[in-house]
Amino acid sequence: MIALLHRVEESIIALLLVSMTLLVVVEVVMRFGFGSGFLWSQELTLHLSAWFVLFGISYGLRVGAHIGVDAFVKLLPPTIRRLASALAVILSLVYCGLFLYGSWIYLAKMKKIGIELEDMPIPAWEAHSILLIGFILFSLRLLEMLWGIHRGTSEGFRHSDEAEESMRLAEELAKEQPEPKK
Repeated sequence: MIALLHRVEESIIALLLVSMTLLVVVEVVMRFGFGSGFLWSQELTLHLSAWFVLFGISYGLRVGAHIGVDAFVKLLPPTIRRLASALAVILSLVYCGLFLYGSWIYLAKMKKIGIELEDMPIPAWEAHSILLIGFILFSLRLLEMLWGIHRGTSEGFRHSDEAEESMRLAEELAKEQPEPKK
């Protein structure tokens, strides 16, 4: 079930990125090549990018793509590090809960009012429903992480370590360079 969720999430992200890219390319060609364009393309691009970002935060958490500042946390003993990570996840879940609550109220009001997007005949609440979808996915990832911390299979957030990655790339580049002639 989790593997299916991962594949669906990745497929949606890929589809959003491709759609957004193609839409922008077509709009640029139409505007600068033919002096015309679509009235709705900018609004659709904006909404596609919002969906892309909000799906992306969940995906980024899963693969450890977010940048973290964890120098202090790494100094802590493993047990305290796990407790600090669990507290951070719980606070993140509280944040998601507040955002979900606010999103629910906002979307309910948008549906009740019944307005559509400015340039497309799509109900605004449907286009903005990514607020709920994205933060539900993010909350599920956080719960998954909290479960891993509880079971001892995870110490907390996985981050991309840019300094470590840079050093690894520099070492690989140095190995590829030929020795200087003497």
